Amino acid sequence: MRLASSLILAAALAAPAAAQQTEVPPPLEVGAVAPDFTLPGATRHGILREDIRLSNYAGKTVVLAFFFRARTRG
Repeated sequence: MRLASSLILAAALAAPAAAQQTEVPPPLEVGAVAPDFTLPGATRHGILREDIRLSNYAGKTVVLAFFFRARTRG
């Protein structure tokens, strides 16, 4: 599965604040295989019960969209 380096940056931004204080690995090269990660999933109806794992979509094309101001006042 190939994803852009912005995927890793987005995953790091979604991590808890305590985890952001640790050293962040360098960004992936464009076209590099992304490491497995887990993020909370959401739809227009709310947060999903189970987290989303990248490995659940092995062999498929994955597009991630981040709406950083969704459900906020901003």
